Amino acid sequence: MTAEIHHQHRDVTGGWLRPAVFGVSDGLVSNLALIAGVAGGTSAANASGTSAIVLAGLAGLAAGAFSMAVGEYVSVASQTELAKAEIETERRELTHRPEAELGELTRLYVDKGVDPELAAEVATQLSADPRRALDVHVREELGLDPADLPSPWTAAISSFLAFTVGAMVPLLPYLLGVTSLWPTVVVSMVALFGVGVMVSRVTVRTWWYAGLRQMLLGGVAAAATHLFGTLVGSGLG
Repeated sequence: MTAEIHHQHRDVTGGWLRPAVFGVSDGLVSNLALIAGVAGGTSAANASGTSAIVLAGLAGLAAGAFSMAVGEYVSVASQTELAKAEIETERRELTHRPEAELGELTRLYVDKGVDPELAAEVATQLSADPRRALDVHVREELGLDPADLPSPWTAAISSFLAFTVGAMVPLLPYLLGVTSLWPTVVVSMVALFGVGVMVSRVTVRTWWYAGLRQMLLGGVAAAATHLFGTLVGSGLG
């Protein structure tokens, strides 16, 4: 009789969720802070001031999106390459030292509380098929799924798109003709709260806590950068 599975777990090891969440959050916070800083150091009441803010926002969007994509690609690619190297090491050990690897697998099951004789029998049966043996050793020793390693391209593309969406939010009011910082702040705060709520759907945090935390941290970053821009702008003036 086949055992029924009555529940499903969410994907907690995939290569898209973390960079997507981090990307949209970073895009929102960094571009809001950048725009607030430039607005603090310039006068947005005239065309040149508004143009400077829009230019800074667009530059921040482009630079941040490409930087995030490159960073995520290199990070995940390095992680995946390391995992593949460790898997190859395990493959060589299984080929050249099968008895030692069998003993190692047996000890792993004994450490988990399995009776030594039963652990030895299970390890022997699992080691009969070289491919299955490799899969078991990699899962048990490295905590990896050889068939489901993170994709650097998935991480890079997710990060790029998410950052672009996030960074566009604080810039949008200026693109629509607004010359005051406050509409951008309001829209960005609402968006930050929404991002926090979305994050709460895949975590154990309540929606209001995650939303307020995201909004508060983003607001502090924007306020600090605005103050810095004001001080620098007045000093240069």
